Amino acid sequence: MPERTTTRTLRGLIEVTRLARSGGSLPERLNELARSIGASLGYETVAITLYRPAWDDFRVTAVSGREQARTTLIGCTRTREDYRPLLDERFLRRGAYVIPAGAHDWSRSGTIYSPPGEPDPDDPGAWHPEDVLLVPLKTSDGSLLGVMSVDEPASLRRPDDDQLDVLVSVAEHVALTIEYAQSDETVARHGASLTHLLQVSLRLGETRSIDAMLQSVANGIRRALDFERVSIELTDPNGDEFVPRSSTGWGSAGPPPSGLTPKTIAPLLDPDYEVEGCYLLPFAVASPRVPHTRYASTLNGTGPRAWNRHWLVVPLLDHDGTMLGFIWADDPGDRLLPTREKMQALRLFANQAATALESAARLDELQFLADHDPLTRLANRRAFVRQLEAETARSIRYGHPFTLVLCDLDEFKELNDRAGHLVGDDELERFAARLTASIRRSDFAYRIGGDEFAMILTEAAAEEARVVIERVGESVGDGNPVLHASFGVAVFDQQGSSDDLFRRADEAMYLAKRSGDSVAVAAERGVLR
Repeated sequence: MPERTTTRTLRGLIEVTRLARSGGSLPERLNELARSIGASLGYETVAITLYRPAWDDFRVTAVSGREQARTTLIGCTRTREDYRPLLDERFLRRGAYVIPAGAHDWSRSGTIYSPPGEPDPDDPGAWHPEDVLLVPLKTSDGSLLGVMSVDEPASLRRPDDDQLDVLVSVAEHVALTIEYAQSDETVARHGASLTHLLQVSLRLGETRSIDAMLQSVANGIRRALDFERVSIELTDPNGDEFVPRSSTGWGSAGPPPSGLTPKTIAPLLDPDYEVEGCYLLPFAVASPRVPHTRYASTLNGTGPRAWNRHWLVVPLLDHDGTMLGFIWADDPGDRLLPTREKMQALRLFANQAATALESAARLDELQFLADHDPLTRLANRRAFVRQLEAETARSIRYGHPFTLVLCDLDEFKELNDRAGHLVGDDELERFAARLTASIRRSDFAYRIGGDEFAMILTEAAAEEARVVIERVGESVGDGNPVLHASFGVAVFDQQGSSDDLFRRADEAMYLAKRSGDSVAVAAERGVLR
C-alpha cells in the first residue's frame, strides 16, 4: 500500500473513531461516518443500512456518494430473506462478503444502484460495476445491527486482504457507534421517564383533585414512555365495573369504555404474561378472554419484538392489594414491545396513581367523618345541629314548614349486654339503613348519640312524619323482639328557635317511651299523642 494511501487510511481511521464517540443524532453521525469512510478508504459510494426491529427489516439510513446513489438508495428496505443469499459463506472473505458480478441474480433483490463505468477486460482484479462488497455491522454479542456496503473504489480494483481487514475494522467502529447511540437513546428515555415521574410526584402533592392527579399520571406516561394513547379507569362507587376517569391521546371524544369489571378483568391478569407488575398479552391471547374487544392498536409492527395489537394492563392496587382501577397503555411510538425498563417505569407511574388515590380517599374519609358517624355512615350530631339551624332560619324567612323527628332504640343497652356489642352494632347499622330508605331525597337522617337518631323532614307536617315513622317501624323489631323504638315529633311553626324545637321533640320522645306508645307529637304548647 503506497505511503500516501496508508497515511490517508490512518487519518480516516482516527476520524472514524472520533465520529464514533461524538454526539448528535444517530442519522447525522452515520452520514458523517459514511463520508469519512468513503474519503479515507477511497470509495465513491458508502451506504449504511440499519436493522428495524419493529418491522424485522433493514433500511438504508445513510448514503455518501453520487446524487444518483443517494436518491436511489436512501430509504430502501430489505428483509432478512433478501440478505440471506448475499451473506453466504461462499462470498465470505476476512469478515466481509465480496459478491462478484454475475454471482447473484439482482433482478429479484428490489432497488439496486449500478454505478457507471466498465471494468478493464485485461485485468482479472479490476472492479466491476456489478461487484458488491458488504460488511455486517454486529453488536458485541453478535446480533446483526445492519450492513455497510461500499462501491466504486478509487483504485478501480477489487480489495486485497489488507484492505478488507481495514474495512472490517472500520465497520466494527460503525457498529459501536450504532450500539452506543441506541444505548444512549435508551438511557435518555429512561432518564426522561424518571424526570417526568418526579414532576408527576410533585404535582400530585400540589393538588387534591383525583381527576387532576390522574391526568398528570396519564400525561406523564404519554410523554415519558411514548405511548400515544393512555386511559385510566377506576371502579365505580358500587365496585361493579370500571369507568374511564382520565385519558390522553384519544381526542375530544375520549377513550371507548373498556366495559371491564373486576370479574372480567381477572383473566387478563395472568402471571404468565406479567412483567414488573404489568400484564402484556398478545391480541390472540387477550381477545378470547373478555366478552368483547375494545380499541385495536394502530401503531403496529411485524417483527418478533414488534407491538401488534397487544393489550397492556397495569393494575392500580392499594396497600391491601385491592384493585382500585387500571391503566391501559396503547400505541407505542416506536411500535416495539416495551422493554423491562419501560415496564418498571410504567409500574412506578401506576404506583404513584394508586398512592394518590389512597391519599385522596383518606382525605375524603377524614372530611366525611368530620360530619358523619363512622359506624352507620349517617350524618352526625355536628351536622345535625348545623342543618337544624339552617332549616329553622329558612322556615322563618320563607314560611316553609318542616318537622323534626327524634327516636331512641328502647332496651338497646340490654341487647348489648345480652348479645354483645357486635350484635348491637349490626342493629344500629340496620336501623340506620332503614331510616335512609324511608325518607325522601330532600330529607335528612342522623345518628346523634349512642342509640339516638334524628330525621329532619322538609316541607312536611305531623301526618307526613307519621307515614315515615310507620315505614321505619315496620322492621325495627325484626330478629330482635325485645327491641323497640320511640319517636318524638315536633313541627316547626315559624316561632321559637331550633333549641326550642329540639326540646319539644325530645320531650315528645320520652313521653312516647314512658307511655309505651311508639310515637308522640309535640304541639306548640304541651304534648299530644
